Amino acid sequence: MTRIGDTSLDVFPLCLGGNVFGWTADEGQSFAVLDAYATAGGNFLDTADAYSAWVPGHAGGESETIVGRWMAARGNRDRMVIATKVGKFPGLSGLSAKTIRAAAESSLRRLRTDRIDLYYAHTDDAATPLEETLGAFDALVREGKVRHIAASNHTESRLAEALAVSKRAGLARYVALQPHYNLVHRPEYESGLAALCVREGLACFPYYALASGFLAGKYRPGAKVESQRASTAAQYLDDRGLRILAALDGIAAARRTTVAAVALAWLLTRPAVVAPIASARTPGQLAELLPLASMRLDDDEQQRLDDASA
Repeated sequence: MTRIGDTSLDVFPLCLGGNVFGWTADEGQSFAVLDAYATAGGNFLDTADAYSAWVPGHAGGESETIVGRWMAARGNRDRMVIATKVGKFPGLSGLSAKTIRAAAESSLRRLRTDRIDLYYAHTDDAATPLEETLGAFDALVREGKVRHIAASNHTESRLAEALAVSKRAGLARYVALQPHYNLVHRPEYESGLAALCVREGLACFPYYALASGFLAGKYRPGAKVESQRASTAAQYLDDRGLRILAALDGIAAARRTTVAAVALAWLLTRPAVVAPIASARTPGQLAELLPLASMRLDDDEQQRLDDASA
């Protein structure tokens, strides 16, 4: 387990993404994945109120509902660290005080819990003053409904500004960042956000850690993969993507482990990264990720992946 910054939250080195729950994994399949994750020692779940509102016929909140039902059925709420998000739910978008309050109460009901361990601003809201947003988060923290707050999809300048506002006004501050970051998508985080996280003591939890499945190694020239994300993953099949896969293949073969676990392990070598976020539709897919928990790449392996993805 690894501590999130200076909080009391200790988390498993793989954060299980809940975006597939209620979307490509129904409730039974989701329960099977959640059970396998918990059995392996996992305790860190990432979801959002907006999951899976993009699916025709869905209203949003499906993932939170499944996670809540699972925790109630297993009686394990106190063992789990639950992260969810506010700001992109249909009809409750943005980060106004009214939206944050209403969204938090709805998430608590769906999750069947009395507190959210890590509550993210799902995306920045430039139309709402940071003082209002952070004041609303602070009120939830003071009431015990939220333990800690975090930011997702924020630029370096806006994240720094938010931290400064919290310090100046004595409000709850972001303790973590959730950026888009992986071996094929590096500059956004590395150009400034990484240094800011290190300087301010923020934990980093990268999403799209496997680049929509590309870094799991199943997308190859000529291969046909049945997946909702196939078109997104296929865009990485260029010369650089193939170099990265070759480096991953070599390290995975030498270690007798999975390509996916090596790709996730590379993220754990990056500044401020505490746990990458990855999802699984089946226990079999999850099994490809779990070797990460006991894997640490050596300097040579890191350099090979750095060079291949440069």
